[in-house]
Amino acid sequence: MTQAPPRSVRRAPHFDPEAQQVSVAIVGAGACGLTAALMLHDAGIECVVLERDARPSGSTALSSGFIPAPGTRVQREHGIEDSAERFATEIQAKAHGRAAPALVHAYTEAIGPALDALQARHGLDWVLLDGFLYPGHGVHRMHALTQKTGAALMAALQSAAEAAGIPVLTQALVETLWLDDADRVIGLGYRRPDGREEQLGCDALLLACNGFGGNAAMVRELLPEMADAAFGGHVGNDGSAILWGRALGARLRDLGGYQGHGSWVTPQGALMSWAVMMEGGIQLNGAGRRFHDETQGYSEAAVKVLAQPGSIAWNVFDAPLLALAREFPDFCEAEAAGALRRCDTVAQLAACIGCDATTLQGTLDVLRNTGPQPDGRVFRRGLSAPYFAVKVTGALFHTQGGLDVAADMRVLRKDGSALPNLLAAGGAAGGVSGDAVWGYLSGNGLLSAVAGGAIAARTAAALLIGKEKT
Repeated sequence: MTQAPPRSVRRAPHFDPEAQQVSVAIVGAGACGLTAALMLHDAGIECVVLERDARPSGSTALSSGFIPAPGTRVQREHGIEDSAERFATEIQAKAHGRAAPALVHAYTEAIGPALDALQARHGLDWVLLDGFLYPGHGVHRMHALTQKTGAALMAALQSAAEAAGIPVLTQALVETLWLDDADRVIGLGYRRPDGREEQLGCDALLLACNGFGGNAAMVRELLPEMADAAFGGHVGNDGSAILWGRALGARLRDLGGYQGHGSWVTPQGALMSWAVMMEGGIQLNGAGRRFHDETQGYSEAAVKVLAQPGSIAWNVFDAPLLALAREFPDFCEAEAAGALRRCDTVAQLAACIGCDATTLQGTLDVLRNTGPQPDGRVFRRGLSAPYFAVKVTGALFHTQGGLDVAADMRVLRKDGSALPNLLAAGGAAGGVSGDAVWGYLSGNGLLSAVAGGAIAARTAAALLIGKEKT
């Protein structure tokens, strides 16, 4: 983790009147920023995307690349009945009713049409992951590209932006937002690799930049339980949006919400799919005992794993589940790096974990019992030799709190009024996971990125059209 560099808000008339002008400036070239840019392009509106890195990647490239959406063309082709209302209900159920209702409604209504538009107009060919259900989802609604990685999703969005001729200015670290006396954004200042500061004027600004998971000081302040956790996110998550928001007097929301993951392979530093847990895999601590209901969710599992001795657990599964795991490229990379241990007997598995073989045998025997376990989990079958084990820890992936936004993605002041032309979405804005780790429903991050980007583009277009009429 790194400390965030200075972020500031400055006022006219000191903004350079000779600066290049664009209709919409977008800070951040992840899934949120590029989705917004593509939607603006489709609406015939000029935009420029500014990206701090030499090549866009960010949190999207490090994710699984899985996006939940109801009512898509792909879902209908599979004969799956789903709706925005059902999806919204499941989001709120996971968040215990603490997700922002207006955003839940907005995102669940927008995400299906957004994925269909990206497919029809920009060549992103979605497949539906219908082999298993992620925690909290009642139907198969998780979409991905055929490669099933976030890196592939980023590559596809970048290719679409290039094909559309959308300018993506890389190595442009935005540091300053410029506003007039009416709190209207008039431009921004960004730092180039040689230290030069350049300015760009705009009629509307979308912050699609980041959360704060990479800012050690903010994590200690806002998420103390994850202060010592491994960070599986992008270092660019430095809290810029929150720093600008504090300088603006904007309202912040759900800063205690985040996506953790209880299956961060160590020491290789890779993600192991939670599908293995959902289909019958288990997590054991160093004593050879299960310590939570793995089917409740991988986000809250991070805290459970970190509470074990040494902050370590073992993912244990058998040959049929290994075949499932190998369907995911991230697991294949971890296996190639030496993360997978094969154990032909319980004694070998106990030696691998470093636990008592009798205790471990008792844990495995209980899995064959019918009916709920003491923690409520029900197993369809036990595990059979050979056994496979992967050593994991709990990790922080990305934060879910940020700038409070209206349903149209405009940033809100502390009194609830909207700033005139400043929008935020994705990691920069508060999401739909409530204010705690257990509120994260699988896919909420990319849901807010893609749906939020599409909504922000629609709002920016309306603001510009309104400006032309006045």
